[in-house]
Amino acid sequence: MYNLKIINSTVRPSRKGPIITEWIAEVAHQHSEFNVEVLDLAQINLPMMNEPAHPRLKQYEHEHTKQWSAKIEEADAFIFITAEYDHSYPAPLKNALEYLVQEWGYKAAGIVSYGGVSAGTRAATSLKTDLIALKVVPLFEAVNIPFFDQFINDEAEFVPNESTQRAAQLMLTELVRWTKGMLVIRGKEI
Repeated sequence: MYNLKIINSTVRPSRKGPIITEWIAEVAHQHSEFNVEVLDLAQINLPMMNEPAHPRLKQYEHEHTKQWSAKIEEADAFIFITAEYDHSYPAPLKNALEYLVQEWGYKAAGIVSYGGVSAGTRAATSLKTDLIALKVVPLFEAVNIPFFDQFINDEAEFVPNESTQRAAQLMLTELVRWTKGMLVIRGKEI
């Protein structure tokens, strides 16, 4: 089984990201190829980058960085859950990405974006550019959720429509395929 880390990027008290994250985590659990762990940046609460050495050196001084490094190092693949803030993804995710360099490399990533009319696609596009710089392979297949509030019921559960469900299944199927390929590139046994 592959270690899949699902990273929720929003941290505001009124955020909806955890609701969408819970849904995609459940869908991923149903894929028998993944060990799923949710990493919530609000709970991890990384301070603004405060390591004195450049992350490429992996000379971390702070315990929060060492713990973050270990979580990302053990991952075989990622799913990033992102809202769209000012046509981009949230600053806490940018900060979390930039804490590390080597730990991200040669792993595949799916993106679940949500927002208004744009469905968070501008955030996803911005995120893809930054992931490529870290040698993460962002998948073409993605889940983009427009007017996402309409899919959250009175019990604060995400209830996707059929096209969103299909998009999630397709993204996860492709994530398995790319994860297998990235293991070869990383020199790991399949």
